[in-house]
Amino acid sequence: MEDKLNGYVNRMLAHEPLPYILGQWDFYGISLEVTPDVLIPRDDTMAVTDLALDVLRGRTEPRVLDLCCGSGCIGLAKRNIKRLKLMNRVTAVGLDARKRGPSFVGTLDALVCNPPYVTSEEMARLEPSVKEYKPALALDGGKDGLAFYRAVVENFTHLLADGGYLCFEFGLGQHMAVSMILQEYGYTDIVLRKDLRGVVRAVRGKKK
Repeated sequence: MEDKLNGYVNRMLAHEPLPYILGQWDFYGISLEVTPDVLIPRDDTMAVTDLALDVLRGRTEPRVLDLCCGSGCIGLAKRNIKRLKLMNRVTAVGLDARKRGPSFVGTLDALVCNPPYVTSEEMARLEPSVKEYKPALALDGGKDGLAFYRAVVENFTHLLADGGYLCFEFGLGQHMAVSMILQEYGYTDIVLRKDLRGVVRAVRGKKK
């Protein structure tokens, strides 16, 4: 036990994030398995989750795609689907947000996405606990941090039903740019949501 505890302490001293050491973390009251292959679920993501829930509550079996799912804290990834015994309600498939969404996905009521949004400049300045332990693939949003937002809107809008919703999480100060991308592709009824710290963190748009 002492050796195990010392191992934990040494990992923490090396700036490894606590959730990776524990192998799990809670989000929205659910305990999720977390590994260094995915980002750690954060309370910030409750904002985009709530935006989706606001328009999905009361619907009978709505069809929702959680794209760029990471740990699956919004829609659940494969290992957490099994962990929580939700195999009859959730299906995990591999998709590339940068390619046209395949037709087998079917028609969606909502698409929820927390894509990589760190700019190339910010990537070079990340602190050790992020740069050394968290997957760059889940962080790097290209030169202006918006590459995946453009790709998702362009490649997945056709899968949304008319009147369906696209919900995005984004980084600090990106709310206007992401809202404009949605508007450029014809989305209406734009709604922004703040996180628990009062930072504008998520946006929802409605497909015409």
